[in-house]
Amino acid sequence: MAKRKKKSPSMAKSADRHHLYELSVQCAEAEIDFVDDTYKKIQGRRAKRLREDFCGTANVCCEWVRRRKSNHAIGIDLDKEVLDWGRDNQLQRLKSSQQKRIRLIEDNVLSAETEPMQIISAMNFSYWLFKERTALKNYFQRVHGQLAEDGILFMDAYGGYDSYKEIEEEREIEDGDTLFTYIWEQEKYDPISGNLICHIHFEFEDGSRMERAFSYDWRLWSLPEIHELLNEVGFSKVTFYWQGFDDDGEPDGVFLPVREGEADAGWICYITAEK
Repeated sequence: MAKRKKKSPSMAKSADRHHLYELSVQCAEAEIDFVDDTYKKIQGRRAKRLREDFCGTANVCCEWVRRRKSNHAIGIDLDKEVLDWGRDNQLQRLKSSQQKRIRLIEDNVLSAETEPMQIISAMNFSYWLFKERTALKNYFQRVHGQLAEDGILFMDAYGGYDSYKEIEEEREIEDGDTLFTYIWEQEKYDPISGNLICHIHFEFEDGSRMERAFSYDWRLWSLPEIHELLNEVGFSKVTFYWQGFDDDGEPDGVFLPVREGEADAGWICYITAEK
């Protein structure tokens, strides 16, 4: 009797969620371009020391040390699994001399101690996990204390009237010969508390789906709230950088300092807070 062939696992079962996240959400090169160039514009020189809070796979840390031999990076995250993935998949692609200039710390950003840093980065809305005003203020105070005198905190934020809706957005992404769909779901928003529950799902060409590959329990902080808290803990100057649009009405990836934003359905901005 002929043996049955083993059924191969679905694309969703065999996919790596961290790899998919980096392809879908994070562009470390563009992020470091902005951070590196903006720091130079503000301070008149290049930074050497960067700390990535909530660093995940440490993709940004790796990109930072690739830029110049003088660059050093520290990544902090509570999640051992994602840090191990970063060591195995990101740091291993670096030269040994570059690996020596990265230190990953498994710790809470509210208790981790590092040397004074020129740049502290908290991107991908990661600081939104602090849902109480006192908690976010405490984080900003910790950052202020651990920045060097010429230090700058870099963050991002998003908003617009679509950010309050319970919606799903899809985008097709190519990974070599493979095509998959990135799905961003805003499952629940509470206008009283500001709490926002979001998920990332991935769908594949074979019809399989990686459900809730990542989930987020955040507070949707407004820019005035963030600005006020940064001022309260002693940052000397806060600047917002708004993204422009191309001729087709699509985001152009260019962020410029502004005093007023636009009431778009959805916007993303960068924020700098100078010590």
